[in-house]
Amino acid sequence: MKSKVVLTVFVWLACSYLSSAQVVLQGRIEYLRKMNVHRQFDGIGGDDNSFMDAWLAKLPKFDTRNFSYYFSTKQSKYAPIKQEESPMLAMMGGLPGIETQVYSDFEKQQSVAFKKVYEESFLIEDSLKKFTWKILDEVRTIAGFSCRKATTRINDSVVVVAFYTDKIPVSGGPESFSGLPGMILEIAIPRLYTTWVAQSVALQAVAPADVVAPDKGKKTTIAAMEKTIKSSTKNWGKFADKSIWWSSL
Repeated sequence: MKSKVVLTVFVWLACSYLSSAQVVLQGRIEYLRKMNVHRQFDGIGGDDNSFMDAWLAKLPKFDTRNFSYYFSTKQSKYAPIKQEESPMLAMMGGLPGIETQVYSDFEKQQSVAFKKVYEESFLIEDSLKKFTWKILDEVRTIAGFSCRKATTRINDSVVVVAFYTDKIPVSGGPESFSGLPGMILEIAIPRLYTTWVAQSVALQAVAPADVVAPDKGKKTTIAAMEKTIKSSTKNWGKFADKSIWWSSL
């Protein structure tokens, strides 16, 4: 009788521990992307910004939109949740990254990404990107998960701040960010005036239809795409840099 009581207590403690740990191996995350639109278009008008100032004055300062991220230990898919686009923004080619899709195969260490850069659409088939992360001590709670801060850089100089949780032991995140010992639930890129923050994390089975790789666009690699964009935007001044940074996410 005593052994049964001990076993019952052990099972209860084990279940309580697993419940409190909140370990999630597959599911769906919804990210809210918030962008400062006015700062995003800094420099596009050159020295004379009168036209751009008048145009931006007619737009909300911030743009917010949602992206879904389905994940398992084997693969993931990041894609936009469709919403109506502003006609004024559409006239300027739309906002960066609003149609981006990224499929990641963690077992093969490969990715397939669809990116639309102004009028051109690219299908990038390449290996998973490698980021050099520095893990820091700061901790915050995001979507109910305790997350630790980490930083990296893209294009040598653009700082990226992330918060990840080891309670989701899948090395993934929004856009093509990965490489941390857990899921990234928040990304901030100050020089792009944009943040991605998880609004919800749902534990659910991931169906094959949820993680289908994109298949449209001009097939290329990351390096070849960036070379094309650099050539197309070489006379765009400061705005050219932002175009490159966005394409490399």
